[in-house]
Amino acid sequence: MQKFKEQEYNKRFDLNLWKKLFTYLKPYNKYLLILAIVMIGVAGIDAVFPLMNKHAVDNFVVPGNLAGLTRFAVYYGILICIQVINIWLFIAIAGKIEMGISYDIRKVAFKRLQELSFSYYDKTAIGWIMARLTSDVRKLGETIAWGLVDMVWGFTMMSLIMIIMLTLNWKLALITLSVIPLLLLFSLYFQKKILDAYRQVRKINSKITGAFNEGIMGAKTTKTLVREAENLNEFQVITSKMRSSSIKAAIFSALYLPIVLSLGSIGTALTLWYGGSWIHQEFITYGLLVAFLSYTVQFFEPIREMARVFAELQSAQASAERILSLIDTEPEIKDSQEIIEKYGDTFNPKRENWPKIKGKITFQNVSFSYEADEKIISNLNLNIKPGESIALVGETGSGKSTIVNLACRFYEPTKGKILIDDVDYRERSQLWLQDNIGYVLQDPHLFNGTIKENIKYGNPNADESAIIRAARMVNAHRFIIEFPDGYNTEVGEGGSKLSTGEKQLISFARAILADPKIFVLDEATSSVDTEMEQVIQLAINKMLKGRTNFIIAHRLSTIRAADRILVLRNGKIIESGNHQQLLEKQGYYYRLYTNQFKT
Repeated sequence: MQKFKEQEYNKRFDLNLWKKLFTYLKPYNKYLLILAIVMIGVAGIDAVFPLMNKHAVDNFVVPGNLAGLTRFAVYYGILICIQVINIWLFIAIAGKIEMGISYDIRKVAFKRLQELSFSYYDKTAIGWIMARLTSDVRKLGETIAWGLVDMVWGFTMMSLIMIIMLTLNWKLALITLSVIPLLLLFSLYFQKKILDAYRQVRKINSKITGAFNEGIMGAKTTKTLVREAENLNEFQVITSKMRSSSIKAAIFSALYLPIVLSLGSIGTALTLWYGGSWIHQEFITYGLLVAFLSYTVQFFEPIREMARVFAELQSAQASAERILSLIDTEPEIKDSQEIIEKYGDTFNPKRENWPKIKGKITFQNVSFSYEADEKIISNLNLNIKPGESIALVGETGSGKSTIVNLACRFYEPTKGKILIDDVDYRERSQLWLQDNIGYVLQDPHLFNGTIKENIKYGNPNADESAIIRAARMVNAHRFIIEFPDGYNTEVGEGGSKLSTGEKQLISFARAILADPKIFVLDEATSSVDTEMEQVIQLAINKMLKGRTNFIIAHRLSTIRAADRILVLRNGKIIESGNHQQLLEKQGYYYRLYTNQFKT
């Protein structure tokens, strides 16, 4: 079973990571500026209200004077109306930024997934990728958009309050703010604890997503092997780890916030103690004490909010690390800049510069290994003529699929080189080669949609007549028209509404519609019954005519017509020839063939 290992992260708050992340905010600079202005306005009005209350106490309440109260009430009402508009604006703008950032990051990440080599998917579980593109991106979008709101509001609010308090009475202000150094010390301590805990939570969340994915994809296997109880136990082990890690993260966050609240309460108590005694000594007025009490509460409210944002930033950094690690992953197979300039890349191909493929393939002293100490292919030399049919035979792990994947440039040789039409294929773009390859798997994947849409997937620009022609060529038209909706029949998720043979023929039609010069059939008939195998074999004979092709098969009856059969063992060709020649040698192929047809 393939073991997947996720990257570990150990840094504390990483400023460089956040700088990189904030590049995704550039398209929203205009909205960010408006949002900042709105939040400064919100903070400014919040800071004015205690001054209004001070004025009311000192001028209306204490002296018992009502003159000017109406005008004061009008001003107060206008401020409230402006604040209502400000709140509506910041909710609307922050929501737009949140959705935009999430969309942009998912788009970039999905684009990178299209560029990454096969090796990335060999090492990375699907569930982990899904977690990055769903919950991690959502967490990041929420934190950036709404965290920015709270940070701008909180910083502005605290700055204004400090200025106003120091202006009103600097001694009482310093007493009130004396708890801030302690607050900073606690923040530094909890920052690392919370970040480490949330990293673990996000990591385990990936494993849970992966377990969900495997459970759904392997539901039939689970049922047939009666593995429900074991699967549940394994899932419970992962979710138990998630629970304990989440509790740990919640405990640190829960401890941090009460500490902030307690320090705020101490600040308020100091204000009451000293402010109350100074009123008796007539150093300050009642209105000033009321204002200070309001400001004390208001000052520590943004601190509480920023403490919450601070805790969320730890969680968001854990998500950001994982998302950016995906986006920053470089494909192992890349075209050089000179090749891209001449032939284009995956998303911007320059097809007018592409040479026509004839289909000649040459392996020159090719060696390959997936891991440094695990050589799969060693010093392979092979010449394949244009239009030649090559069958690959051998036990599991002998290198059949590896040879095909190297020929298709899904992987590149670790030593030696591969030529297409006498030119090293690294001197051409990947897309040039892979656009000319038709690949049909043992278990073909159909996309949720109609039969027509699935066939057209091989050539999005094909018209209906071309789709029907491709289906006729592979003997799929006859069963398609028997459906009530014909080519508009829904295939279901993964083609679940069709038989294996029907899915296989539709995948042939999809492949042939792209008119590739090189074909790969990987166990294309091993999952169907004998009758359907004959139908598929007829389709294969039509489809492969005049095209260079590789056929990987365990059913040796399907490769008797191949021009050349290569018998592989431990990554080396031990026999080569056509069906009749290999039988006459009475070697390894002969033993395989006769053993398969013994009754």
